[in-house]
Amino acid sequence: MAQDSLRRLAGELRRFIANQEEDEFILTAAPQRAADILPSASVQPAAQEALPKMPEGETLTVEFTRKPKSITSSAAVEVQPTAETGQAADSQISLSGSLMTTAQKTTALAELAETIKSCTRCPLGSSRLNAVPGEGNVDADLMFVGEGPGFDEDRQGRPFVGRAGQLLDKMIAAMGLKREQVFIANIAKCHPMTDPLHPEKHGNDRAPNAEEIACCRKYIEKQISIICPKYVVALGGVSAKALIADAKSLGALRGKFYDLHLDSVTLPRPVKILATFHPAALLRNPGWKKDAWLDLQMVMAELGLKGAAK
Repeated sequence: MAQDSLRRLAGELRRFIANQEEDEFILTAAPQRAADILPSASVQPAAQEALPKMPEGETLTVEFTRKPKSITSSAAVEVQPTAETGQAADSQISLSGSLMTTAQKTTALAELAETIKSCTRCPLGSSRLNAVPGEGNVDADLMFVGEGPGFDEDRQGRPFVGRAGQLLDKMIAAMGLKREQVFIANIAKCHPMTDPLHPEKHGNDRAPNAEEIACCRKYIEKQISIICPKYVVALGGVSAKALIADAKSLGALRGKFYDLHLDSVTLPRPVKILATFHPAALLRNPGWKKDAWLDLQMVMAELGLKGAAK
């Protein structure tokens, strides 16, 4: 009975965190650039629900089991590439450690996307409406990785297209980039639902569990290895703890770059990873936006980005 109660409480907490409201990132994090980035910066964000404050530096801890490292030979992985890159088409690293051209990466990602769309390795494959492989610039220097698709993403088959996605677009714009210049994906490729028998319900989102993450891990790792960005930004504790070895909490991870080490593939070229808040968390907790902006500025400094023009 005690375990059932804990599971119900955990489910309620996941639903509370996942059910986010739209808000403005720039108005809080970078007000000096709001007029340039937001078409109507004078519009006030929707009233936020009062939330109890968590002690600074503390977060819930969720442990994910990671498999021992092994090298795989499969080269099928990824998401929808976009035509507009805005960057030089440099060669990148393939799964086998050799260089891949833009055309080779595009083909490999398209093949992987088809594999993801037919995947039924975990129960999410039977409850989803659409798998969400990911999308963006196959030659991107910067990749964002969230936790899993939500209601809107499940219907469109694209990552971060709901309210949290609109906020992510503003975060990317504040960095001086376009969505088409980065690559966006999730750890889980199908919509984790609290009530999978009723996918039409709103507020039916939850974070992927450890089993679902384990089943999907090879897909995100193959995507990273094909694109081989210079930097990965893990959005939220679920994504950060799934990708950063020995991670304890998001609060403990923030503010520092880590060398990215993947379980199923080896990256011949170093890739750095930084953890920050998930946009959905920023919608509920606008006070965290300034901290998220500081995280993004660390990436901007490494990539030589000056942000949106004033």
